[in-house]
Amino acid sequence: MSETPTPRKPVHLAVYDTYADWETGHTTAHLTQRGHTIRTVGSAAGAPVTTMGGVRVLPDLALADLRPGDSSLLILTGASLWDTGEELAPFAAKAGEFLAAGVPVAAICGATAGLARAGLLDGRAHTSGASFYLAGQPGYGGAERYVEADAVTDGDLITAGPTEPVAFAREVFARLGVYGPEVLDAWFRLFHDSDASAYPVLMAAAESGDA
Repeated sequence: MSETPTPRKPVHLAVYDTYADWETGHTTAHLTQRGHTIRTVGSAAGAPVTTMGGVRVLPDLALADLRPGDSSLLILTGASLWDTGEELAPFAAKAGEFLAAGVPVAAICGATAGLARAGLLDGRAHTSGASFYLAGQPGYGGAERYVEADAVTDGDLITAGPTEPVAFAREVFARLGVYGPEVLDAWFRLFHDSDASAYPVLMAAAESGDA
């Protein structure tokens, strides 16, 4: 008698005013297509936020109620607010809780600056929009671990700059085992490089249930 598969824990997407909609669109759309549940997390449940694109989002959950053990991954998107003060510092602190618990965190664009200020990049390989961007963050001591790359995974931490939403998604998919290596490579070639030769690979994978 076969065992019942363990249900997947949801992926949590942090949402806050000015968050950059486009940076996580590939990630959340394709995770959902592959059966993952996305839950949005805001400073307070029921308090709507407005994205950089003017989209109004009502968070599913308050940040204070989010527990690492209830999640597969925490996604922190860039936002203007990361660069204008410490309003989003509680989200970086929550990322620290996740990493301490061995639950992955994926941060892109300005969210990497928030993690830098919290000291969460110092002992891990990472990237961002530019090395000098992080170098200007108070409390950052991770310059020697900075990597010039489209996106970087070091253990449970994924980082990327603002121009690399597809590479960011690629690293998330790899970390969560969303696609096998061949399908993931084809996915990236199609969505990043517009490589039409990748399309048949994805179609074959879809027919077999692998994409």
